[in-house]
Amino acid sequence: MILVPVKNLSQAKQRLSSVLAPDARQELAQAMCADVLETLARWQQRPGVTVVTSDPFAADLATHLGFEIAADPVNPGETGAIEMATALCRERGVNHTLVIPADIPLIETHELNRIVGAAPPTGVVLVPDAAGRGTNAALRSPADLFPLRFGNDSFLPHLAAARATGLPCVVLELPGIALDVDRPEDLEALAAAPGDRRSQRLVRSWNPSWNLDAQVCRG
Repeated sequence: MILVPVKNLSQAKQRLSSVLAPDARQELAQAMCADVLETLARWQQRPGVTVVTSDPFAADLATHLGFEIAADPVNPGETGAIEMATALCRERGVNHTLVIPADIPLIETHELNRIVGAAPPTGVVLVPDAAGRGTNAALRSPADLFPLRFGNDSFLPHLAAARATGLPCVVLELPGIALDVDRPEDLEALAAAPGDRRSQRLVRSWNPSWNLDAQVCRG
């Protein structure tokens, strides 16, 4: 089961408040969420997808794509949402979960195949962010092997917890999944990266020079 926690997108990306107004942050969060969910929809080998959310935009899009929605009325944040969804999976007998955040717009289906292909029968696959500090994908088998605690510096604690289980732990560096958008400099990196995702089109529209950089990068 793939779990995608999506908190209230109108309150997302507070760390970009120095460069983006609230409406722009919400528009960006919605665009990134759509990029992630639409990539999952294109993944032919995907298992079931559950979007854990109380956000109306995410819920409507998940419904349109045929994904399950786990209602998150309390909206306790990413960590709380995953704990709730993991408990639901265990109640259903689901033994494997892959947690994917909604702010990694450059995620590719071949990267998802890499994660699944590298997964041990029991154990863990972790994908760090580009800085090696955050965790941008986590596959656990069994699903509640250890609790996930997302935040700015979650990767090393997750790695330590995974190794403490004594089960195999695979770390993959995947450039599409590695790029999350939390800081102003991440906006430029998103715009300059190859591709034409809706979040890229949005940030390039805010700064034409970023679009020019992207054209140069694409050659």
